[in-house]
Amino acid sequence: MNKFMKIATIFMALAIIVAGGAFAQAKFHIGVVTGTVSQSEDDLRGAEQLIKEYKSVKDGGIIQHITYPDDFMSQQETFISSVVAFADDPLMKAVVINQAVPGSTEAFKRLKAKRPDILLLAGEPHEDPLVIESAADMAVNSDYVSRGYTIIWAAKQLGAKTFVHISFPRHMSYETLGRRRAIMEEACKDLGIRFAFETAPDPTSDVGVAGAQQFILEKVPQWLQKYGPNGEKVAFFCTNDAHTEPLLKQLLASKNGVFVEADLPSPLMGYPGALGIDLSKEAGNFPAILKKVEQAVVAKGGAGRFGTWAYSYGFTVTAGLGEFAKRVIEGKAKKDNLKDLFAAFAKYTPGAKWNGAYNIDMSTGVRAKNHALIYMDTYVMSTKGYYLPTTAQKVAEKYYQIKFQK
Repeated sequence: MNKFMKIATIFMALAIIVAGGAFAQAKFHIGVVTGTVSQSEDDLRGAEQLIKEYKSVKDGGIIQHITYPDDFMSQQETFISSVVAFADDPLMKAVVINQAVPGSTEAFKRLKAKRPDILLLAGEPHEDPLVIESAADMAVNSDYVSRGYTIIWAAKQLGAKTFVHISFPRHMSYETLGRRRAIMEEACKDLGIRFAFETAPDPTSDVGVAGAQQFILEKVPQWLQKYGPNGEKVAFFCTNDAHTEPLLKQLLASKNGVFVEADLPSPLMGYPGALGIDLSKEAGNFPAILKKVEQAVVAKGGAGRFGTWAYSYGFTVTAGLGEFAKRVIEGKAKKDNLKDLFAAFAKYTPGAKWNGAYNIDMSTGVRAKNHALIYMDTYVMSTKGYYLPTTAQKVAEKYYQIKFQK
């Protein structure tokens, strides 16, 4: 009986090799965890890009992709267990989570306890910086410090005389968002732009998303008249995704409204709905998406007044961290080298440039060498679209020292 079992095992192994092709040649695997299409589509599309390039493990490639539950807050243990399960694969050498939702730190710690050799990368962590830094080999956030300055700088380049920051108390209680607002206000003083703050309803309050969006639709024309009565250009920024679409819709209908980029920039953030365009045929093709959005913006008379990141932040973080992991495993990059990280991200953002710095803990002043704050050049939509060199701007050290005050 044992003899027959051994023979059967050999034939099964041969069948897997024949069917899988490159499976026998895979030297390592990379686990990628994202939200679902309904929760964070761009993040998932980044994983699909990695599979397109390097194939999934089941097809003989190196990428093992899973998704976390949409209601991840109530299913943290399920999420954690699914991540820790990667440790059972002897070829698993890296795990990427984007977005690193609550529970990622615990998942990383349990994974590291079982497999100290696995590289752990966190995209846009939801947990406090010191928490995720205690477990991740590298965490990546959109640079709320540098962008506090560069967004104001870009607004000035586009001719804005006033910068209007729209938010609400819950968001302003967050350290990252509160610090960025303070930095923006200071940058306005330094660059000679008037800073204004306007409060809008929280979409999670009783008014809901619909009520919050209706408020924006009604208020933006009033704010444009208030801050640009003589047709002076007024730049707007909001901290909430739900506010973005109605804000863009009203700014596109104006002649003096300016929009540099969204909180988490992407040509998909607010623009399709505000412009009434269908991008289903262009799904995942960001150059094509940007071109179609840009054409619609120009047709609306918005040339030179509207910007974005040319590529989705969520898509790029997933794909970029996956590529970065591969290069580190192959010895072509170092896990704590920002230039190597930017080079991996640049693969998926041709024509755009990245910059950033390590996160600084405000209580100690210590820079974390495993937590990068990153940002991309701003793309300005026009008849001949162009990049503003935001990543080339020198962000003074004083902006990194501005503290969050509730």
